[in-house]
Formats: sequence, C-alpha cells, structure tokens
Amino acid sequence: MSDQRIDDTDVKLLPDDGGRRRRKLIWAGLAALAVLFFATLPFYYDVHNGQFGVFFFNVFVYVIVAQGWNLVGGYTGQISLGQNAFFGVGAYTMALLWFNDVTKTGYYFDPVLMILAGVVPFILAVLVGVPLLSRLRGDYFAFGTLGMGMIVTVLFINGGMFTGGAEGRMLVPKMPEGAVFDLRTHYWVAFLVAVLATLVVYFMTTSRIGLALRAIREDEVSAASHGVNVLKYKVFAFAVGAFMAGVAGSIYGYYLLQVTPSNVLTSNWLFLPILMVVLGGTGTIMGPWLGAFLIYLISWYGDSYFAGYHPIISGVVIIAVMLFLPSGLMGLGKKMPGFGNRGRGSG
Repeated sequence: MSDQRIDDTDVKLLPDDGGRRRRKLIWAGLAALAVLFFATLPFYYDVHNGQFGVFFFNVFVYVIVAQGWNLVGGYTGQISLGQNAFFGVGAYTMALLWFNDVTKTGYYFDPVLMILAGVVPFILAVLVGVPLLSRLRGDYFAFGTLGMGMIVTVLFINGGMFTGGAEGRMLVPKMPEGAVFDLRTHYWVAFLVAVLATLVVYFMTTSRIGLALRAIREDEVSAASHGVNVLKYKVFAFAVGAFMAGVAGSIYGYYLLQVTPSNVLTSNWLFLPILMVVLGGTGTIMGPWLGAFLIYLISWYGDSYFAGYHPIISGVVIIAVMLFLPSGLMGLGKKMPGFGNRGRGSG
C-alpha cells in the first residue's frame, strides 16, 4: 500500500501494463463469444424440452449467487455464510407479492417484482451488516451470518398463513391469463441477469470502489489509515451481494412456481456458490462462471451415475485445486502463453 491517501473522492487505480491489457483482451474476446453462443442457443436447440435447457438455467442462477458472494468474499475478504438466506428472502418476496397481486401488472417475470425481490434482501443485509461488520470480522462474522440464515429459515418455516409454513407458497393460481410455462423464457431471463451481475461486479471492482474493497481485503487497518470508510464499503458490498442473491431467488421461484423452505433456503444455495467461486478463482470476474459450470456438471451427472457420491467428487476436485492451483482455474490463464501478466489484477 502506498503512502497516498485513499478516500471516497480521490482514489487512483493502479497502473496497467501490456501483459495485463493483453490478458484482458483475450478474456473479453472469449467472453463475447460465450455470450453470443448462450444468447442464441435457444434458436437452434430445443431448450424447453432438451436436458441442457434445465442444466444451463440452473448454472446461470448459481452464477448470479456466486457473483454476489465473490464480491463479498473474493474482493472484500468478508466470508459470508448467509447467501441462502438472501436467496430465500428474495424468492419469498416475489412469491408473496405476486400471490397477492401487489403490483397489479399481471406480468410473468415481472421486472418490478424481481427488483423488489432484490431490494428486500439488500435492506436486510444493511440492517444485519451494520452491527455485525462494525464489531465482527473473519470467522466471527462468518458465524454471525450463518446464525442469521438459521433465524430466517426458522421464521419462514413457522410463518404459518403468511409464508405457507413448511409447504411454502404455490404460485400457479396467479399465473397470468394466457401465460405458458416456457423454459426458454426462464433461460433467457436467468442468462441476462447473470451477465448483468457479472458486469456489475466488473465495473465495481475496476473503479475506485474496487480499489477500496481490495485495500480492505489486504489490510483493514492500513485501509482505514489511508481514509477508506471501511464499514461503509463492507456493508455496501455485503448488501449488493444480497441484492444479487435475492434476484436469483425470484428467478428460481418463477421456475419452481412453488416456494418452500426446502427448495430456496437449502444449504445448496450457501455452500455450492462458495465452492464455485473457490474453484473458479476468488476475486476474479470469470471464476464464478467456470466454477459454476464444473461444480453443477459434477452434481448433474453425479446424480445420474453416482447417486449419493457426487459430493465426494466435488470435494476431491476442490482439494486438488487448493493444493495444486490455489488461485483457482483462472490461475491457469496466467500460466498459458499469451495470458501472462507481470502486474497484479483480476481476470
């Protein structure tokens, strides 16, 4: 950390170099090709009836949640274990508002409901984050968020008529007239939101906000001494991650058409996104995508061919990556010709 003061109005980014620019151009080209492929896939592949339609839809939803956790854990260094709570709150927010026809729009995949499904977890994250992040850090903060997730789960299970209890909320009675369940719609919405979540993380982390977050991750005391409002940035990153998880929960709720604690508050929405980020590369832009595809691929085919044993395969893969590639799959890029980088930076 240099002696230059870092504050909210005067934060200068680190200088770039040729290797980093070349690596960014390569990744940008690969990302553009991937976006083009996935955006046009439903035009030449039957996403609605083909098995890969469901696979890609779930991967995109996991990418949204993983990008939110990556912003908190990868870039800010705050290990949150409450993403499943924000995911579930987002799903229930959408379900309750849609079931009671609060917005009066009658849309399927109502963008207003999806935004509100992110706003409610955002507010919850601020309310929880301020007291936790002002007093706790490291493992203590992680266990604090884990406790929050347990509290949310119990509240929704015992919510009775309001949340539907353990049976949850069935949304089919509120399907708009003439609306038809088409997985292509779910596919495109999930993909679009996953891309937007990735762009949000990219622009945040390549701005003065990102420099402040990385400074906090490296050394909170040093960051504070250079003028960074540590609590503000930590709470902001935590809340933005919660917003992404909430929107992902609403998308998944539209897919299930029944929101229950057993499908939106499960530990899968807590631990799998973390595994995806760690496997792909924490503190990187494309890492959550690579990790999401690989982890869900193992889960997808593991359920079919190794029922009950695929978590072992995932565990072995994670251990191998941590031992031999601690920077994740994205670390391979730095070792490949043309991807080399003399300076520091995330992919």
